[in-house]
Amino acid sequence: MKKVAIIMGSDSDLPKVEGAISTLQEFGVPFEVHIFSAHRTPKQVRDFTSKARESDIGVIIAAAGKAAHLAGSIAAGTTLPVIGIPVSSPELGGMDALLSTVQMPSGIPVACVAIDGAANAAMLAIQILSVGEQALAIKLDAARARAAAKVLEKNTAIEQRYSR
Repeated sequence: MKKVAIIMGSDSDLPKVEGAISTLQEFGVPFEVHIFSAHRTPKQVRDFTSKARESDIGVIIAAAGKAAHLAGSIAAGTTLPVIGIPVSSPELGGMDALLSTVQMPSGIPVACVAIDGAANAAMLAIQILSVGEQALAIKLDAARARAAAKVLEKNTAIEQRYSR
């Protein structure tokens, strides 16, 4: 199975990224985690992206706040799917990171999840990998069924409470 690479712009992003890590662990997807900055370590970003495919990586998740050029910098150096997580910050609440992540030029796409949406970034990465991994597709179907069952259970409880 291909790995997912999670790249953070700073170690201060780790608390926001842990949802992706735990989701990948839950699904048994191999992953690696790095800290690279689009602005402070551009050479390392280029080196990583140029070797990602040969390192058996299938999807890259990039988390960054403020200027948030990390996902775009990574996407510019690889044709692997890149998923951006805009990380919130006290100054603008993450809107700056969101716009920096989604506003990519034609031909260099970056998928983008919600601000601080690490768990969904991992789920999207798993969905991408499941195209070639039937076992992941089965796990995704089971997870969706469990989520639906929880909602229906809560629906039954609320209907019983408020039905006349």
